[in-house]
This record gives sequence, C-alpha cells and structure tokens, in this order.
Amino acid sequence: MTDDIAAKSPAHDSPSATDGYVGDPAVRAEWDNRYADRHQLWSGRPNGALVAEVAGLTPGRVLDVGCGEGADAIWLARGGWDVTALDVSGVALERAARHARDAGVEVQWVHAALTEAVLPSSSFDLVSAQYPALLRTPGAAAERALLAAVAPGGVLLLVHHAGMDTQHTHESGFDPADYVWPSMVADLLDGDWQVEANEQRPRVAPEGGAGAPHHTDDLVLRVRRVR
Repeated sequence: MTDDIAAKSPAHDSPSATDGYVGDPAVRAEWDNRYADRHQLWSGRPNGALVAEVAGLTPGRVLDVGCGEGADAIWLARGGWDVTALDVSGVALERAARHARDAGVEVQWVHAALTEAVLPSSSFDLVSAQYPALLRTPGAAAERALLAAVAPGGVLLLVHHAGMDTQHTHESGFDPADYVWPSMVADLLDGDWQVEANEQRPRVAPEGGAGAPHHTDDLVLRVRRVR
C-alpha cells in the first residue's frame, strides 16, 4: 500500500467477501470500504523505493505484503519474479487480479492478514512490504511473520513513511503506536541477518502518482538473511 495509512476510512458498506479470507473481519471491512470508495486508490505505478532496491537482485520468489491494487506485484512479475501477493481487502485483490490479467502476467493472490496467512516458511527470495498497515501485537507477530518468510540468502525490504511513527493520534483515530515500523523489525534481528540499509532517505514517488504532499522521506530497512 502507498500514501497515507492515516487517511480516514469511509463509513459505507463494503462488498461481501466469500473467498475464504483469513484474518480479522473488521480489518477487512475497513480496507474494503476504503477501496470501494474510489475507482482507484493508488497511483497504479510501482513504488519508487522498491524499483530502486530490486534493481540489483536476481528474480526469484517474492512475497508482496499489502499488495493493494497490484502495481508492485505486476511490475515484479513483468521482471521475471514468481509473485505471491497478499492483502486483507478483497476489493483491492479483485482490482489487482484484473490489472494482472490485462497485463498478461500471473500472480498468486492471497486474501489474508499476514499473521494469519498460510505461507511456506523461509521460502521467499524477497519479501517486500511497501508502507504496510501492519497492526502490532504483544508477541510481535507481524514483525516475526515478515522475517520468517525470507529464505536463506533472501532479502526483506520494508519501506515506510518517515516521521509518521512519532506522530500523535490522528483525528481520524489513527494511532502510530498501533502499527509496525521498521525500527521494530530491526530490533528483532540476530546473527542470522545482515543489515544492508537502515536509513531515512528522500522518497522516490511512483511515476505518475501524486502521492501525499507531506510525505517527502522514507524509512528504508533492507536486511539479508545469511542463514
């Protein structure tokens, strides 16, 4: 997902989902409502940080966490990656699947929360989470799920909005303390991981995407599993 995860969700009903979604129904409904409120929520272009960081990687198996309308997943598939893309919103996944068909690429779509999804452990050469709205749990389930999905030799790329993690509760009810930020994942790293980047840098906006005017910098965490 891209842009501002603090954006207020619309209140109207969302389309029903009957495809075996695994996760919190309230979270699914929130994001279904948000997507259903607009014909297109995101730019339709791959995230700039992903494009920059993937440039030197050999295509393999990739997990796109919070894939939204599928721009990153489709771009990766066009680049030769074997893509599994996950999201809580059935509305978003329907759009993503349609865009993939139009683009002539194959993607495995998973309708689930990251912490509830049935994914092969330690099997992805790249796990990409671009501005994900991952809720925190007492046991750091989301952070551990991101790390657990990475194969030995593989890379976890987590990109988020710089500065948002230190904001106060938003008037819409968004509280940064409820969500996972790159620093929380970095705190779990042990000797099995090599940090390749853990920094704040200017955001590279998706081509053709307006983006959020206040979002000028990214937090970028790129770590490689060495064993």
